Amino acid sequence: MLKQLLTSISAVALLLVGSSANAVMQEPINLDQLLQQLQQGQFEQTEENKQREARFRAEANEQARILRDAIAERDRLEKLSETLETQFERNEIELAEVTDTLTQRMGSLRELLGVLQQVAGDTSSKLQTSFVSVEYPGRSEQLSALAQKMGSSSKLASIAEIESVWLALLQEMTESGKVSKFNTEVTLANGEKANTQVTRVGTFNMVADGRYLELVPGTDTVAELIRQPSGRYLDTVSALENADSNPVKFAMDPTGGSILGLLVQAPDLGERIDQGGTVGYIILALGAIGLIIALERFITLTLMGGKVKRQMKQDQPNDNNPLGRVMAVQRKYPDVDTETLELKLSEAILREVPKIQRNLTFIKIISVVAPLMGLLGTVTGMINTFQAITLFGTGDPKLMAGGISQALVTTVLGLVVAIPMTLLFATLNTRSRHIVHILQEQASGIIAERSERSH
Repeated sequence: MLKQLLTSISAVALLLVGSSANAVMQEPINLDQLLQQLQQGQFEQTEENKQREARFRAEANEQARILRDAIAERDRLEKLSETLETQFERNEIELAEVTDTLTQRMGSLRELLGVLQQVAGDTSSKLQTSFVSVEYPGRSEQLSALAQKMGSSSKLASIAEIESVWLALLQEMTESGKVSKFNTEVTLANGEKANTQVTRVGTFNMVADGRYLELVPGTDTVAELIRQPSGRYLDTVSALENADSNPVKFAMDPTGGSILGLLVQAPDLGERIDQGGTVGYIILALGAIGLIIALERFITLTLMGGKVKRQMKQDQPNDNNPLGRVMAVQRKYPDVDTETLELKLSEAILREVPKIQRNLTFIKIISVVAPLMGLLGTVTGMINTFQAITLFGTGDPKLMAGGISQALVTTVLGLVVAIPMTLLFATLNTRSRHIVHILQEQASGIIAERSERSH
């Protein structure tokens, strides 16, 4: 029981000493050892507390010193702030007085600065879209910087800066009347870049390697037009590049490239046909079929008419032409009476008429159906256009005009097919009727001759 009591007292003593004891004490054997250990631990704790108190006093003194320094710095900064505020107010008053003096002394010079700023800005904008800037780059940026300077500063422009404006205008005016050749980087239609010789025609156009160029917006570089004009215009480009001192013809865009730029948006013949859609292709297919038939009929009737004319000059019938086959009926039935011969000849003519007028009706049908199909396509296209207007409104006239233009393509295709088919049908029908008329005329002559001999 006593041993358990000693163990409990020893544990309580260790808890009071805490973690300050670095060496592990041995378990006390008797009360004397326990008392000695408790006295030693209390002494060590007292020493540690004294050290803590001394350290706290030192830190408190340091904090007080820091506080005094901070208060002193605050007072100094407050005095400096008051001084600066006073100086700022004096400077504001002085600046206002100086500004008023400057305004009075500048007088009408302000108008000069405004005019200089406006002219520099307008000239910079013009030079950005000028082909001359490709040959003389950097002019627009210089004038733009001058315009910004005049707008954001009250300082007068120097003589050199003022001269740079009218020198740029004079250079632009002079170069607008020249045809110049120089090397520069050109962006080709396939996206590649190449350094090549270009020919500049004033401020209007620029060409290279037989093709028109356009100015890339916002830069001093040029690129090939994605779509070039027709060949007769490109021929003038080649003539210009190969010209000597003698005058040559050149197709020039006086707008500086705006008209040529519209060629990129204007559809070509293939794209126009595509706008006709399925109905347009059906109309073209009918036109192609009708043209083939008309060509075949024209050749056949022309050869047949020639053979008939030669047969008219011969008494011996030939089976290679309709008139010869009709004349052969007379020789085949030499002893029949006039009425019977007339019936036989009529029968022979009726057999020849379908061969002569074959497929002419089909050509006539195509000439009637083609415009009707074109009208059908137009109505369908207009329906689609009005549906688009219903969905997107009428805020974009370009959309409406484009839809109506596409709708009218089928009508154009129908008329393009119908008009030639009508003319071809009229021509071929006249030829066929002429041949049939010859057959009937010759048959009437044969009957008249037989009738005379019978009497």
